[in-house]
Amino acid sequence: MAAMFFVVTMALYFAATVSFLIYLLKPSEVLANISLGMTATGFAAHTIALGAGMIGGAEISTPGFYEALSFFSWVLILVFLAVEFRHHLHVLGSFIVPLALVSLVSASALPETAPTLTPVFRTLWVHVTLSMLGTVGFAVAFVAGVMYLIQDGLLKSKRFNVLYSKLPALDFLDHLNQQSIVTGFPLLTLGIITGALYAELSLGSYLSWNPEQIWALVTWIFYFVVLTGRLTVGWRAKRAAYLTIIGFVGVILTFIGVILKSHGPVS
Repeated sequence: MAAMFFVVTMALYFAATVSFLIYLLKPSEVLANISLGMTATGFAAHTIALGAGMIGGAEISTPGFYEALSFFSWVLILVFLAVEFRHHLHVLGSFIVPLALVSLVSASALPETAPTLTPVFRTLWVHVTLSMLGTVGFAVAFVAGVMYLIQDGLLKSKRFNVLYSKLPALDFLDHLNQQSIVTGFPLLTLGIITGALYAELSLGSYLSWNPEQIWALVTWIFYFVVLTGRLTVGWRAKRAAYLTIIGFVGVILTFIGVILKSHGPVS
């Protein structure tokens, strides 16, 4: 059942992605509503798939990359629907839904392994959940940064086209960028702390200085500097947009490193 709804979810997210990308170039509110409807239906199917997967497991199991990426995609769509409900910002779907689709497709390409855990190691669920929630915050900041740079470029070149009319004001995008980092950073921090506790319980060491842990710390330090700069020095606008884009690339590299390490010899 979970697999069936997972396939339905991917199909709906794919259709919504195509529809939202067409919406970027065409002034059609009908197309936006159709895209939104497919996304909401896909989200419902995704929720059922996640719920069925949890209910179908006889025991609590280790969250793998499959579950992490699927959960990341689910929360990303949840955030989009929440912002859409509050601000009616259809164009955000043209950036968020494709990102969620890529995450879901990546999840489907990974083996769905689920070894069981002893009770003390169930804290790994907390680590994965918090880390993914923090990553969603950085993903939204990334999207806001990309939208900001596009809108800024259209303004400077005086190309007041369909895309320009759909993108939000620069101040709104800058605010969304900052609030996403403010939300994501504490969650990532808690994710790193719980991950270190899990490592101590399972490996006897809080930090083993492997590549993925080093990348995670570098990413944390980077966002700490960005957040400090935003809240104290007053970094705004284009600089903040570029920095959050660079930071999210770091997040992706960290995750790729973790996946590659998982297929190598255990250290």
